[in-house]
Amino acid sequence: MGFIPNMLAVMSESPVALEAYQGIQATFAKSTLSIAEQQFVALSVSISNGCDYCVPVYSMFSAKAGVPQEAIDAVRDGNPIEDDRFAALRTFSAAVVETRGQVSEAEVEAFLGAGFTKAQVLEVIVGAALKLISNYTNHVADIPPDEAFQ
Repeated sequence: MGFIPNMLAVMSESPVALEAYQGIQATFAKSTLSIAEQQFVALSVSISNGCDYCVPVYSMFSAKAGVPQEAIDAVRDGNPIEDDRFAALRTFSAAVVETRGQVSEAEVEAFLGAGFTKAQVLEVIVGAALKLISNYTNHVADIPPDEAFQ
């Protein structure tokens, strides 16, 4: 990115926290979800967690990864998403966060019915774990947004 984001600078206070975040991030990047889908999961989870720092960051990353702007705007505004795959990602990601992982069988089946796999159910959970670290760090530290993400 050419600079150290404020969030990573705050995380560097604890090398363990920074290493955990970057390790999960590197692992999530190996997901069978596309890069666009990974970024959209991060955006959806950040919205569910109410993270003012991560929402603009992952809005930008989602757009750069090829997520349709309509889907980004819809998830940010709480509106329906017309693209079935992104709609399913948003719904399932939100369910994972809001139920603290105790999603219903019907929610899993709906996600699978949108063309996702059982492995990708678990990969969404990895994405949620990644964002839990950064979203909660941002809540605790009240990190100011970087100029590049505004």
